Amino acid sequence: MEITLFDGSGHPKAYIAEDDGHSKYLWSGHAVAYMVGENIYGWNGYHLGFFIDGVVYNLNGQRVGSVRERCPYATYAEPAKYAKYAKYAKCARSAAYAQPALSQYYSDETLESFLKQGAVGGV
Repeated sequence: MEITLFDGSGHPKAYIAEDDGHSKYLWSGHAVAYMVGENIYGWNGYHLGFFIDGVVYNLNGQRVGSVRERCPYATYAEPAKYAKYAKYAKCARSAAYAQPALSQYYSDETLESFLKQGAVGGV
């Protein structure tokens, strides 16, 4: 089963695959991030943010996305997903940042651009 992630305006932009690392894929099929506990790491090894209680937070504690149940707006229908591309090898992980105070407000950064920070291989 896959879990859809919606941006701050209710559009489906990414999803979490139920694999060994809970990989995060863009709707285009590119694996760009994965989770270790509540920490979100990019495939490039950078610590990107946090996934806490169904909400994706950036390193400043601002929301950038969420699961349907935690989205503050009505959500749009999910279009068909593209086939998944082969995953690149994960780079060594950097140290995790301390968790900041979490905000109820959304960042100006989009969910897609947030996750693309962790991409490798020209997504």
